[in-house]
Amino acid sequence: MNNRVRALRGERDWSQADLAERLDVSRQTVNAIETGKYDPSLPLAFKIARLFGLAIEFIFEPSE
Repeated sequence: MNNRVRALRGERDWSQADLAERLDVSRQTVNAIETGKYDPSLPLAFKIARLFGLAIEFIFEPSE
């Protein structure tokens, strides 16, 4: 799965730790999502989408 989490975080000038705190996950989880090593659960994906004020489909898309 591809995602735009790193770009969206960068637009807000948040560190991985900042985003992790807002999502109540570890910084390592944020890193794993950004690098594509971990696909978030559906509840976490919704939480990310709500935090950025965007549709899940804009943030996450299937790999080709």
